Amino acid sequence: MKTVLAIVSLLILLAGLLPVIKRDFWVFRVFDYPRFQKFVLCLTILVLWLVLGFSSFSKLDYILFVGLVVMAIFQMYQIYPFTRFSPKMVQSTKAGSNSPTFSVMVINVYQYNKDQQLALRVIQSEDPDILLLVETDLKWAQEMSKLKNSHPNFVEIPQENTYGMLFYSKLRIVNHEILHLIDKEIPSIEAMIELKSGDHVKIFAIHPKPPVPTESQSSTERDAEILLVAKKIKNYKKPTLVIGDLNDVGWSYTSELFLKISGLLDPRRGRGMFSTFHAKYFFLRWPLDHIFVSEHFTLENLKVHQNIGSDHFPISAKFSLSPNNRNENFDADRDDKETANQKIEKGKSEGS
Repeated sequence: MKTVLAIVSLLILLAGLLPVIKRDFWVFRVFDYPRFQKFVLCLTILVLWLVLGFSSFSKLDYILFVGLVVMAIFQMYQIYPFTRFSPKMVQSTKAGSNSPTFSVMVINVYQYNKDQQLALRVIQSEDPDILLLVETDLKWAQEMSKLKNSHPNFVEIPQENTYGMLFYSKLRIVNHEILHLIDKEIPSIEAMIELKSGDHVKIFAIHPKPPVPTESQSSTERDAEILLVAKKIKNYKKPTLVIGDLNDVGWSYTSELFLKISGLLDPRRGRGMFSTFHAKYFFLRWPLDHIFVSEHFTLENLKVHQNIGSDHFPISAKFSLSPNNRNENFDADRDDKETANQKIEKGKSEGS
């Protein structure tokens, strides 16, 4: 029993330490995702060590036990901002506010998912003002064309490589541009939306490659695409959203660097994790789909929806345009800016 506990303890400690090493290779980055799972595992193994009793501990056992305690505290520190106990990064909209509002929905549909009708029912039930679907091929574009009755403004980029995008809006699209920031096979969208109030909101929709062996051996291209968008936003200073499946969790080093460089905010902070992946395995869930906003907004609601047959759950949010609020964002220092520039240059090099 002690041997098994020792081996499991070592594996948990290794999984916890690898993401601390700021290397782009997928082995280091993939362990960013299951922070809550590592926290639960630490607590479980600590209880089992206690069941054995301190009297039976060897020197190595004590080292492993203390290591697990430290690791559990570290994991809790990492996920604490995504609990209700933490201060909200995006303030809640005050009752009776007359500020302009709009809703956004993001869905990774899973290209090989055949249940387009279930997805349509969920979309029509929520009826968002702005909708982004990713992993959409021609079949998905054909089935989703029914949405054009309610969402007459759209940008469609169906692709067969799991990086297609469909963008639908009830609100007027003032202008838009289809970008290929790092990889010519992976599109993103930059669009200007006009609210009913006449205010303009810029939206970036992205879906970079994940750092997994089947897609990319490192996180370099993903990080570069995310940080390129951050730099575009940095000096804009006007209402902005970044939406999509970023193939990264909100508590990762890259996501925090993105918030620092862009000045955007994560509405989940202070409210919960709102995990959207993996829809089929409850014990392997983390937040991969994101809706980041600039400081100009407050939040009315944030919701993860029912499964649509994909490996992701849909996520939606409703925002108010409220410039006079108490939102607080991160600040980037010189090291952050240098790191971002280095990652972008390396990503461009590998992408080309």
